[in-house]
Amino acid sequence: MAKTLENIVLVGPMGSGKTTVGRRLAAELNLDFFDSDHEIIDKTGVSIDHIFDIEGEKGFRDRESQTLVELYQKSGAVIATGGGIVLRPENRAILQQSGVVVYLVSSIDQLLDRTSKSKNRPILEKSLNREKTIRDMLSAREAYYQEVATFEVDTTGKQLYEVINAIKKYV
Repeated sequence: MAKTLENIVLVGPMGSGKTTVGRRLAAELNLDFFDSDHEIIDKTGVSIDHIFDIEGEKGFRDRESQTLVELYQKSGAVIATGGGIVLRPENRAILQQSGVVVYLVSSIDQLLDRTSKSKNRPILEKSLNREKTIRDMLSAREAYYQEVATFEVDTTGKQLYEVINAIKKYV
């Protein structure tokens, strides 16, 4: 099935602003918005934490991959992905064909600040050292984010409208 309008897909670590940026960007461009994590929650009826508890990270990643395949079928949408979506090679291949892929880059300090009060990030919830966990995740994933990205926007210290405008200018 050929797409009529490219999607704008947001990738990056947890706390980089994918959902917030995606929702606002979609509204400003009058496009549909989808968040892969929220799609999983809607489909299963349970939280991401619950899926991690029952099925483990592999079970969640399987659901995430299936959701990406479904979202790939969309046309002319803004799609926010989960931070770990880039871990699987098959997901990276789909992302590279999904439209304009924007990597939202953020500093470690900003990621720590944005995730500090969050109660729905299972990997961080079990961590004894959140900063080390975020550093390790970013270290393991950054090359993958760069691999799939059409372009990058550094969100560090930027207001939401500045990030949105940078994306709109590109697309």
